[in-house]
Amino acid sequence: MPNTKRLEEFKKLVTNKFYVYNSLFLNLPYQNIENIGVMIPLLFQQCEKGLQSGQNPREIMDHFFEYYAQLSTEQERIDFMFKIIQYVERQVVLYDSVEDAAFPRLHEYSTSRSIRDYFQMANKSSNWNAISRQLENFSARIVLTAHPTQFYTPSVLDIIEELRKLILDDRINDIDLVLQQLGLTSLINAKKPTPLEEARNIIYILRHIYYDAVGELYSYIKSHIRNEKFENYNILKLGFWPGGDRDGNPFVTADITMNVADELRITLMKCYYNELKGLRKKLTFKGVQDPLNSLLDKLYVSMFDVEKPLSYQEIITPLEEIREVVDQQYQGLYKGDLEKLMDKVNIFRTHFAILDIRQDHSKHYQLVEEVLLKAGMINSSLSELKEKELTRILLKEQLALKESDFEDEIHKDTIRNIKQLRSIKAKNGDEGCNRYIISNSEDIFSVLFVYALFRWCGYRPDEIAFDIVPLFETMKGMDRSEKIMTTLFALPEYKAHLERRELKQTMMLGFSDGTKDGGYLRANWSIFKTKETLSKVCSKHGYKAIFFDGRGGPPARGGGKTHRFYAAQTRDIANNEIQLTIQGQTITSTYGTKEQFIHNSEQLLTAGLSNNLFGKEHKISASSRRLIEQLSQLSFDKYDALKQHPKFIPYLEHKSTLKYYTRANIGSRPGKRGQKAKLELSDLRAISFVGSWSQLKQNVPGYYGIGTALHTLVEKGKLRDLRKLYREVPFFEALMLNSMMALSKSYFELTAYMKEDPEFGEFWELLHEEYELSKSMLLKISGFKILMQNESISRESIKIRENIVLPLLVIQQYALARIADEDNPHKEVYEKIVTRSLYGNINASRNSA
Repeated sequence: MPNTKRLEEFKKLVTNKFYVYNSLFLNLPYQNIENIGVMIPLLFQQCEKGLQSGQNPREIMDHFFEYYAQLSTEQERIDFMFKIIQYVERQVVLYDSVEDAAFPRLHEYSTSRSIRDYFQMANKSSNWNAISRQLENFSARIVLTAHPTQFYTPSVLDIIEELRKLILDDRINDIDLVLQQLGLTSLINAKKPTPLEEARNIIYILRHIYYDAVGELYSYIKSHIRNEKFENYNILKLGFWPGGDRDGNPFVTADITMNVADELRITLMKCYYNELKGLRKKLTFKGVQDPLNSLLDKLYVSMFDVEKPLSYQEIITPLEEIREVVDQQYQGLYKGDLEKLMDKVNIFRTHFAILDIRQDHSKHYQLVEEVLLKAGMINSSLSELKEKELTRILLKEQLALKESDFEDEIHKDTIRNIKQLRSIKAKNGDEGCNRYIISNSEDIFSVLFVYALFRWCGYRPDEIAFDIVPLFETMKGMDRSEKIMTTLFALPEYKAHLERRELKQTMMLGFSDGTKDGGYLRANWSIFKTKETLSKVCSKHGYKAIFFDGRGGPPARGGGKTHRFYAAQTRDIANNEIQLTIQGQTITSTYGTKEQFIHNSEQLLTAGLSNNLFGKEHKISASSRRLIEQLSQLSFDKYDALKQHPKFIPYLEHKSTLKYYTRANIGSRPGKRGQKAKLELSDLRAISFVGSWSQLKQNVPGYYGIGTALHTLVEKGKLRDLRKLYREVPFFEALMLNSMMALSKSYFELTAYMKEDPEFGEFWELLHEEYELSKSMLLKISGFKILMQNESISRESIKIRENIVLPLLVIQQYALARIADEDNPHKEVYEKIVTRSLYGNINASRNSA
């Protein structure tokens, strides 16, 4: 459907409905906040007009308080701002609900391919054998993370789901009641969630959405593949980081990991129990009821007793027996319903989602150093050993670790956790937990330390049934990755390990820290080249390269349009599986309903498969590579100069919301790695780093350096080459379109007052100049008249969301200015206003930038 038609449909289904229900919402008489709703449109108008005319947020709010709200005391003004924040937060919830309700209808007009399109193309090509082979061997893994950008509690998610259903039917009276409920329901956590609570929040989504959605998608593929023996139960897998990801999170302990593993299994048993109980109403035949009731009883016990887990065979065997009886004695009545349950059992088995373990390399380094000190193999540090000798020790020496021999809590917990992974596998099956990811991998020892720790914790080499996954997340790590993997592949012990792991090597490449480290274009180009290189290295040594991507969230953390990203890969990049993280609020915004989950999962599958069978083979010519390389270096130089600017970190500390992220009851993780008193960029988490730029509406990590790079080459007469690059290289086009998204969510008028700041004015001008240059250059090379010209629906959605939260942003900037007043007796209250304002802004962005 043409853009204009799609936009008309969006305005009808989303824009108009939102404004109708918003007008209803703004007139609800909540206790103690009468008339606030009617003030919000007025405040928005004053904010928009004031910022456009050059007023600063302080002037805008003071004027509004005096002439419109007529609030004379500071306490009255503070109370008013908190009430505005509460209202705007709920407007965002309402908009989310309206947009989610419209999704099934809108995606009918989507230009991206679905599985249905894939099968239609297959019919035309008469290439079903090739299609069947692809689908039987391909796999996509969606890994859910607990990165702290998800603010909706389960109770609010329930309200969104209820509103979505009511909006579909335009049941205005019922919507009115639910909006009243929304107004009286807290949208934020009363305290920081524990890692277990984070895990439970996401397991809630597994149970209520993904369990049915995965089953439905699998059933559709199975029924249309023209292969009666199709049994690729791994075509879509779920991974899980909450409770296993301890990188920089001291609150994730071995006990938490075990509890989360139990929670995953128990929740899955509840799903099986409820579905089987429904089937019992249909399977009322003699010879079926007894085995069915017996299995229900076992599931019921397993649901409530973590020490009485059921194995996969204990579940699937009686179901197979029941199917045989139904098939042979009862004409196969309801056999299809039974097989849908059996397919889910084959997909989820007893683990539901595969629990990953992740830890930073530095923690393993410290533990191994302590181990070798106690063993008398070193005097003070690992640096005493040459690489060859340290490698020999890690692969050959037999040591036995006891957690009681160590004082450091992380050392003790690391040992305890590695030892207990046997138990998790015994309860949840082999796929319950089968890989160990190492952050900040920059040498071979990132992998070998983990291998040695497993051995020293009592595992024989043939018992280490785990993929050891290096995460190359820094520029240094990516530069060294080829040498690291080549060296590992040459080790007999590691080769034997990979032979036991089906000759597969999984490697994770770091978008978040890569962008923070090298800037947007340099990081993404480095990741792309590293994938090509590692694909060749693995192929040369006879291994399948599996790439695990850190995606989700904003473009600056590897997000953006996922289908576009994977469809742009060249054939030089191994395409055995697609694995990616889904972070923070992207879990609910992109995969939050059954319809969204199925649609976006299809995008993953078709992006991975269509290039092989139907897609144009993507190649990047030598001249195009040279051009991207030049742009990469130029953009890096510009970004690196910004990082080295003496005001870079002070600006974030004093002019952004950076320090308030850790005060918000968002996630369980600290805001930065380590305990250094002085803030350093390397310790700063990408989420708070990117999020702080987002709150400023400057979104620096999503484009900074691109404008200068493009302009430099345009000045050298390369405009025609750049336009050709944009047209002909999908990878480059995808990056530029993602940067357009980051630019579209920027609004420098909000902070324009900073250019007069005696300390930070010059720095603000640097940011603003690059923003304007990037926007101008991207329009020039794309031929667009406006940013995101061909993405009308996304553009309109961004516009509405940004308008909703504009009063919140102005209040946030106003509060930051008041905090800076030395004689302000309400400083702590204004800090609470800043912290509270984070929630609505990030929820509105849906991907934080």
